Amino acid sequence: MAFEQATIKIEKENEFGELKVAINRAFAPEKVEKCLKKVASSGFRVRDFDSVLAKGVLEHVGALEKGRSAKDLYGELALTDQAQMKEFYLSKIEEVGPELRAKYQKIYQYY
Repeated sequence: MAFEQATIKIEKENEFGELKVAINRAFAPEKVEKCLKKVASSGFRVRDFDSVLAKGVLEHVGALEKGRSAKDLYGELALTDQAQMKEFYLSKIEEVGPELRAKYQKIYQYY
C-alpha cells in the first residue's frame, strides 16, 4: 500500500495562491540562482522559511507584485495553510538542480 498524503482544505485560497505563485517564480530556472545568492548573502540557511520571509527574499527576486509582502501574505494564512505553504516551499528548494545545490552547499547544510 503506497503512502497517500491527506488533503487539507485551504482556508485563504487567494493569499495561499499568491504566495505559492511567488515561490514558484522565485525558483524558476531564470531566478533561482538570484534567490539562492540572496539567501547566502543574508547569512541563513535556505530551509529557514521564516528568515526567507523576514529578509524579503521573494520580493528581492521580483517574485511578488509591488506593494505585496510575502511575510504579510503568510501572516494572513490560517495555521494549517501556513504549514502547507512551508511544506510547499521546502519541496521547491529540494527541486533545485545538483549543480546549484553544490555551488550553494553552505546554505543547504543542516548544521
